[in-house]
Amino acid sequence: MRRTLTWHFDLPPDRLWPVLAATDRFNEAMGLPPYVLEETPQPDGTVLRRGRGKAAGYTLAWEEKPYEWILNRHFRQSRVFTKGPFRRFGPVFEIVPEDVQGGHRSKVSYTLECEPMSWVGRLFGNRLLRQAGDVVEKRMLQAAAFARGERPTMFELPPPELPAGARERAAALAEAIDRSPYGNGLGKRLTDCVLTGMAADLAHLRPKLLARDWGVAPRPVIEACLAAVRAGLLTMKWDLLCDNCRAPKLTVGALAELPRGAHCPSCNIDYDRDFERNVELSFSPAPAIRPLMAGGYCLSGPMATPHVPVQVLLQPGERRSVDLALPAGRYRLRTLHPGTTADVEHDGGAFPGLRITATGVEALSPGEPGKIAFANDAGFELAALVEDRTWTRDALTAPEVVSLQAFRDLFAEATLRPGDEAAVGQVALLFTDLRGSTALYERVGDAKAFNLVREHFAFLASIVRDHDGAVVKTIGDAVMASFGDPADAVRAALAMQARIADFNRERGTGELVLKIGVHVGASVMVSLNERLDYFGSTVNMAARLQGQSEGGDIVLSRAVAGDPAVKPLLVGVPARPESVPLKGFAEPVGFVRVLPS
Repeated sequence: MRRTLTWHFDLPPDRLWPVLAATDRFNEAMGLPPYVLEETPQPDGTVLRRGRGKAAGYTLAWEEKPYEWILNRHFRQSRVFTKGPFRRFGPVFEIVPEDVQGGHRSKVSYTLECEPMSWVGRLFGNRLLRQAGDVVEKRMLQAAAFARGERPTMFELPPPELPAGARERAAALAEAIDRSPYGNGLGKRLTDCVLTGMAADLAHLRPKLLARDWGVAPRPVIEACLAAVRAGLLTMKWDLLCDNCRAPKLTVGALAELPRGAHCPSCNIDYDRDFERNVELSFSPAPAIRPLMAGGYCLSGPMATPHVPVQVLLQPGERRSVDLALPAGRYRLRTLHPGTTADVEHDGGAFPGLRITATGVEALSPGEPGKIAFANDAGFELAALVEDRTWTRDALTAPEVVSLQAFRDLFAEATLRPGDEAAVGQVALLFTDLRGSTALYERVGDAKAFNLVREHFAFLASIVRDHDGAVVKTIGDAVMASFGDPADAVRAALAMQARIADFNRERGTGELVLKIGVHVGASVMVSLNERLDYFGSTVNMAARLQGQSEGGDIVLSRAVAGDPAVKPLLVGVPARPESVPLKGFAEPVGFVRVLPS
């Protein structure tokens, strides 16, 4: 039994796909309840996924087969029932591009298929297909209008059920967020999102995605989310993402609770913690404001793993070729069960095929351009896929968070477990100090000098925050700050010297002379004196480069000065290369001395 609906939309497939293939949102809009799967590893390494639920008074139990999809073209999903009126049920979605007088259009079809288990299933199936098809029609038109920019939200949904007094509490929390120095006037937008947003989006609210939807820079939204946690509107979720499916398979509420690794039951693999790649900070509504039911509305699917452009479910011995041209990039061929993988450096043109064996995957020779060949020689049913090895920048990673002033100010108590440490592949560290500060105290007196130093700390901290950095600590008259991007550190350094120059001009003196050193490299994040700190040779080098500063200049390591994003910042700024022997380094250390006017 099936029902097929067809539409013609005046948008190309790549504009429609991200909206129409968002199966978690679609299922929620269809009125389906969230569900949880029981995932059981099998002797062959695959995972059996069983679900249970109720619909229209029927108790349902099913095996959930892996989704199949081809980017911008097709997806299919099937449930095989062991209890209920059906043997099998699932949707099939297709997009076909249409060229109409030079314009880009798409033919979209959505088919609901069900196989009845009895006469009750046949009777119930006809009604279900009719009713579900009507809802799909309505939601599909709304989603397409959203893709065209004709609607502010994807779907028209009834307001969610909220606890008594939740709206009043949310209004008060919005005001509290906006009173925070980190609210950035976004309190009401955040509370509206919590009160009216789709549960599929709120379960793991990602501030970078929210910033893009709102047309706002990421940092103000991240800061507002942190302020909302402090106010009580949101809760923090430290997600340890699976290396394969990149889903949050382990979530804790505090940084100190993060383990060094986890197990993904969906992929049946163990994976390690990598702070730079798979530790993400997301948010969710506080239960007193917007409680969310356990589970999800779709636990896999094309937009749940957007780094996977194609996934197919192959029977033993099956050969299949799919039409898909992939752009140049770094890819991996693998299956949904543990085993060997094959990495591909794709330069464009024909893409290698994929052959599954009992031990994993091997790459085949590239075939016809625009086609990818799949073969299953493993002896059992398996899902094979191609994934993009580039991790999305939509994730707010742990190193990014701890390099934000808002996080350090609002959650100073957030530390790693005693004895724990986290490797950070790249952090830009900026050290400052005041030249001749001892003489300054003697010259102008302790009280005046103290006020000058305190004022200089205030505007340095403000500059660090404005450039997406954080003050790690102050030591006497010195500042140590961290940045995720060396270009941000250099921009901050230039702004600091400009601000010091203005400060001295405003007072008609030259009393404050700032020394700055910047270096970038790998480091280790530790908890020191109940605060997050950095340790290692990168820290030592940054501090010693600051020691080479003469005041009024900026000393950059060669790694910083040679960074592609830093070079444009130094165009037209006087600079000269130098080298000097430094204690602890066998060879003279080269650096660039920048002399801003």
